[in-house]
Amino acid sequence: IALLPAFGLAAFGIIMPMTAVVIGILILITLSYRNVIEVYTKTGGAYIVSRDNFGPVVAQIAAVALMLDYIVTVAIQSAAGVAAIISTFPGLAPWKMHMIVAVIIFLTFGNLRGVKEAGKAFAMPTYFFVGCMLIVFGMGMWRLANGTLPMLDPYAPGAVEIGEAQGLLTAASIFILLRAFANGGSSLTGLEAISDGVALFKTPEHVNAKRTLVIMSCILGTLVLGVSWFASHVHAVPYESGAPTVISQIAKAAVGEGAFGAVMFILVQLATMLILFAGANTTYSAFPLLVNFVASDGYLPRQLTKRGHRLAFSNGILLLSGSGLFLVFITAGSVEHLVAFYALGVFTGFTLAGFGMTRHALRTRPEQWRWKVAINSAAGGISLIIVLIFSVVKFTQGAWLVLITAPLMVMLLLRFRRQYVREQEALQVKESQERATSIARHDVTILVDNVDLATVGAVRYARSLKPHKIQAVHFVIDDRHAEEIQEAWAASEALEDVRLELIDCPDRRIANSAVDYAIRKTEKPDVELTLLLPRRSYSRFLGRLLHDQTAEAIAAPISQLKRVVATIIPFDVNSITSGASVVQPINTPVKVASVAKPVAVPAARADMPFTPISHYAENITPIGEVQWRKRAHVQGRVTALSTAPRGSAPTLQVEVWDETGGITLNFLGRREIAGLEVGMDIRAEGMVGEEDGTLVILNPSYELVI
Repeated sequence: IALLPAFGLAAFGIIMPMTAVVIGILILITLSYRNVIEVYTKTGGAYIVSRDNFGPVVAQIAAVALMLDYIVTVAIQSAAGVAAIISTFPGLAPWKMHMIVAVIIFLTFGNLRGVKEAGKAFAMPTYFFVGCMLIVFGMGMWRLANGTLPMLDPYAPGAVEIGEAQGLLTAASIFILLRAFANGGSSLTGLEAISDGVALFKTPEHVNAKRTLVIMSCILGTLVLGVSWFASHVHAVPYESGAPTVISQIAKAAVGEGAFGAVMFILVQLATMLILFAGANTTYSAFPLLVNFVASDGYLPRQLTKRGHRLAFSNGILLLSGSGLFLVFITAGSVEHLVAFYALGVFTGFTLAGFGMTRHALRTRPEQWRWKVAINSAAGGISLIIVLIFSVVKFTQGAWLVLITAPLMVMLLLRFRRQYVREQEALQVKESQERATSIARHDVTILVDNVDLATVGAVRYARSLKPHKIQAVHFVIDDRHAEEIQEAWAASEALEDVRLELIDCPDRRIANSAVDYAIRKTEKPDVELTLLLPRRSYSRFLGRLLHDQTAEAIAAPISQLKRVVATIIPFDVNSITSGASVVQPINTPVKVASVAKPVAVPAARADMPFTPISHYAENITPIGEVQWRKRAHVQGRVTALSTAPRGSAPTLQVEVWDETGGITLNFLGRREIAGLEVGMDIRAEGMVGEEDGTLVILNPSYELVI
């Protein structure tokens, strides 16, 4: 699209030399990233390489560059896939935006289900597309050999304008050549994703990742070479609207017009669509891992390190989809406009990865280090040149936005890090604070604005704290309402042992009055005060409309005072008004056999997905059927581990559950068991006892089930 308006039909003779340069760069970067995976066998990529070799600040440049590139990849691959559909069915053109949005939503849903399931769903399109393209290339070569390969009309209506031929050495011509090369270099952006996702491969991860990288590069090189060669021979030209695509024109020319050709053409377009969508899906593995690395280092919000219930980085996936949709909307789903943002980021990553691995080789001097220095420095240097080319030739087409946005994002990431460091320093336990000041007196005050079930619940909780003194306080704004509260308080038997104090609030600012009250009550340095604030929880939407959030407004300033704790006591009003049960019973009942003494029943808990274990020994008893003072041999999943405080006798408590119930294993004299982690399976045998109403086995013999 860049060559034809400038060089006319002579552009078809320039395609192959330019493709050869792109293939050479592909080989160089592939060798460099094989070295990355060899060194960083679990997690690699430009971010990790930059962080370890240049420090965390430089690493943020790589992080921002790659994040921007992954976001653009989702948008452009989805838009290009939809363009392939429209090439086959032109009548769908008015629905282009709807289709792009639907594709991104589908990719989001698929990846939220988990990496394993998404990988299976999106693996087949790759093989399908490669197979279809090889058939197209084979049939095209056969038709070329027998002289039946047609020549397309480059002047067809809707095609880009064909210019007049001109010299290649003029400044304008060189600029156009560089811009065309930038478009071609965009095809190499997928190499980074494999190094980011090494941990997702089967063991040995780095060996499989290197093999995949080489295979992918070979396939990519073959496809780029084949498409370029056929485009130059059949004179396939891009169209202003983006459809029909160059690949669809090559496929139609290669497979012919017969019934088989028509079917094959549709299959090729289907495969093209699927491979583009699969390419967009690749970023859903790489982007969440990348932002997880960055967030773990404290340069992005910690929420991006959290996995969802399907073990996928859900927040990273949603961030990627939201950003991709934003790009689609501001560019109206135009592939041509999106290309302007494309590849600048990933070649910045290639640059930092190449120079980072060069520094690593110079510092560590591994085997064949001179060869590795040559490869990585060449990859980094060429990638840097490409970044400069992109910055210049794509500047007016959208690169200016990336060049402005990227530094701002780097500064934002550094700002996040400074904030996290300040917060960590503020929370760090200093030597002078290791021994807390002795508190001789702990008082509890309930702040009252109504006498109801929420207030009674707060008073009940206050009693459980066993404070030195309990009292209730109402800040008087309305005298009549204060009298009603006082009368209701005196009439309630549940509140008769708690004194109610009415405090004037002349400025009608309850939060300020609460702060003044707390300061007065903690004037002595050995007094600690807990303020309990009953909070009624109403329906999500009407509740916010009909009720204020006074408890939160009071708790915020109170939390800034020393030796004062503001505790919000929630009371769910919505569950009562809607008739819903507050506690949902578990679906699988816990079976407990009757014994002479009242049996300690494992506490009910929310459903947990337990996979039945197929290798139970014959004498293993389901946990729900164990009996007090009977020897039992049980097996289940470790759901919780707890150790005794440092100052007490060493004790390790292990909570184990199977499909029928739960039991606690107490290991006296130990604080840990080597290799034991939450989520593992354990087999244990011993005498069943009881402690605090739950079944326990004291110092059982055990075996970790791998």
